[in-house]
Parts: sequence; structure tokens; C-alpha cells
Amino acid sequence: MQDLQKKRCGWPAKDDQYLAYHDQEWGRVVHDDTQLFEQLVLEGAQAGLSWLTILKRRHHYKRVFCHYDVAKLAAFTEIDVASALQDTGIIRNRLKVQSVVNNASKFVTVQQEFGSFDSYIWNFVGGVTLVNQFEKETDVPTQTETSAKISKDLKQRGFKFVGPIIMYAYMQSIGMVNDHLKSCFCYSECCQECI
Repeated sequence: MQDLQKKRCGWPAKDDQYLAYHDQEWGRVVHDDTQLFEQLVLEGAQAGLSWLTILKRRHHYKRVFCHYDVAKLAAFTEIDVASALQDTGIIRNRLKVQSVVNNASKFVTVQQEFGSFDSYIWNFVGGVTLVNQFEKETDVPTQTETSAKISKDLKQRGFKFVGPIIMYAYMQSIGMVNDHLKSCFCYSECCQECI
């Protein structure tokens, strides 16, 4: 049970799972490639849906997609894709499921080129979290020049479901930007992680 008395961003409402995600994950710095791929999958799955819809299915995604083992996913066949599409625990959108397999293959290529996906993605912000100072939710952008640049580069590399809006949400989720409101208790905690 989350402490509802704490001052936090308004978007997680009062759902315990949503609050836990906001308090413990969103905006926290991530450098682990498996976690980076997981978040890429989940952000892509969210396209057109609410984040809570995906969050509540998160454990199913992990199970269906081999705990985000990119080597295994890159080797998925059409039979594997068809099997995944039968699983009611995930959003059964063929393009989104196929994008997981496609992106796993492209992810491996990036790892080979840069040593890790972490090195590649964090280079877009010079390896340091961009700390914003927003007072209200309406101040927070849905995309930026940086997210557009990342999106363009990923698309050129063959990634799918990586538009500028999705990539900005991705940047927020892995701590490339700290978009917690200044009044949120997580704002200063995330700033401490940036030091």
C-alpha cells in the first residue's frame, strides 16, 4: 500500500500498481540492457493505450517474451509470433508483437556496434539525466528535439514503434529525463541519482 499523503505527480491517480511504478521506477536511471529492452517493448505496446493497461499486463509480457532475452526473441519464427498472439495476457496486436521480434534483432545489432544498448541510448543526452523543472503536468512535453533525433536514428536502424512521442515516454521511464514535478517527492530523489 502506497502512502497517499506524499506529494507526487498527478498522473498515477490512486492505483497501487501505478503509484508503485511512479514512486520506484519512473524517472529512475536505468543502464541495464535487459531493462532497457523491456521498457522499449512496453512503451511500444502502449501506443494508443493507457500506460496502466500495459502496466497491469507487464508480467505477461515478460513471460511471453522470454524475460526479454533479445537473442531468443531475435530467433522467433512465425510460429512463435502466432503463439504469442494467442496469449490473452498481452495486447494481441500483430504489428506490435512482430515489432518486439524485429526490435530484438536490431537491439542486438546496436549492442554489437556500441558494446551495449546503454552506451548507444545514453549518448543522446551525453550520459547525464536532463533535469527539468516543471511546476504542473501541462508543462511536460510529449516530445522534444532529442526524442525526435532518437526516433529518427532508431527508425534508420530498422526499429519499429519508436516514434518521437514513444521515445520521449521512453526517455522519461529510464531516467534520461527527470520529468517529476518539482513538488513531487520523487523529483529530488531522482536528482540525487543524477549526481
